[in-house]
Amino acid sequence: MAYRFSNCVIDPEKYLFLRDGLAIHLEPQVFDLLLALVEKRGRLVTKDELVETVWRGLSVSDATISARINASRKAVGDTGQVQAIVKTVHGRGFKLNVEVQESEDTSAHAIEINHTDTQNIHFTRSSLGAKIAFSKSGDGPPLVRVAHWLSHLELDWHSPVWRPLIEALESKYTLFRYDQRGTGLSSRDLDGADLDVFVDDLEAVADARKLDRFPIFAASQAVPVAIRFTQKYPERVTGLVLYGGYAKGRALREAAQGDIDEDTILGLIRAGWGKADSPFVNAFSTLFMPDATPEQLDGFVKMQTETISSENAAQLRKIIDRFDVSEILETVCTPTLVLHAISDAVQPVEQGRILASEIPEAKYVSLESRNHIPLPQEDTWAQMMHEVQLFLRSLQS
Repeated sequence: MAYRFSNCVIDPEKYLFLRDGLAIHLEPQVFDLLLALVEKRGRLVTKDELVETVWRGLSVSDATISARINASRKAVGDTGQVQAIVKTVHGRGFKLNVEVQESEDTSAHAIEINHTDTQNIHFTRSSLGAKIAFSKSGDGPPLVRVAHWLSHLELDWHSPVWRPLIEALESKYTLFRYDQRGTGLSSRDLDGADLDVFVDDLEAVADARKLDRFPIFAASQAVPVAIRFTQKYPERVTGLVLYGGYAKGRALREAAQGDIDEDTILGLIRAGWGKADSPFVNAFSTLFMPDATPEQLDGFVKMQTETISSENAAQLRKIIDRFDVSEILETVCTPTLVLHAISDAVQPVEQGRILASEIPEAKYVSLESRNHIPLPQEDTWAQMMHEVQLFLRSLQS
């Protein structure tokens, strides 16, 4: 019997632990501790119970137990600060903080990760002359990830925020990513940029690699870019995966409940962009991913300073807040998967529902999350990647 929780699988019969489909070696005591919490799920496990189960009743110090708890958290992608999966109830014991599913087949929940240690970065020019940096990694059929607001090909490769998503997407595909103009390694000039200009950048990358037909993964403001490209070149796009996107930018739509207005976001950007200790940048970062670990938040702040200046960030936000593909959704006849976090504060869930209802025969998946940026420690991560992999696989049949 194997047990699946969050993005992890533990199989006591095979003595196997998987995270994001990747086998991870655990020390025997760490494996046994995790297994004990899983098997005693739904209730508090006292320190004495752990000592009896893991150490067979031998006398062990609190420091030893704490070290094994910390190691188990690291294995599942958790931290002592967040405790999203392994929770400490001070003075009483420990508890697994997520749901567990039983399975007879470990492989049914595993994603095979064939991650490469290198990416190849190249440059091309759009038809309008902008220099666009793009990369290639992984192996398999092509998959294009459309550029989004903050990206830097080199930083993203090691980022605690983006690395897990890159690994998951390139596990079965040759993944093509690029820095949109204004960010990362691409041209920083944003003068005259609008939706069609960003579509032109995507076209330049696809043409540079001679990609005739390919599926697209797009998140946030990359979603309208992907939709416009698909409407313009329906023969080139085999499928669309749209996460946390929108049909009409916040500057053009009526504010929905919980929707953050443009002035608030621009104010946060101008007041504290890239300043690690600034309350403004902390507020901005937690808006995008309130359940992030300290390491992920630090990586997000570093991304700000290395990717784009505060003025360019504000200018770019004003541009993408005016994207509008609401009038062309019904013309998109490409197979489409729409995923959206229910409590997303950056792009409200209503926008995801509009996309799914207006794009013919689109599949809609709601995620019990409040993070605009998907995080691997969330329960919904495994659900999201499972849906994405199933959808992409269906395009090949």
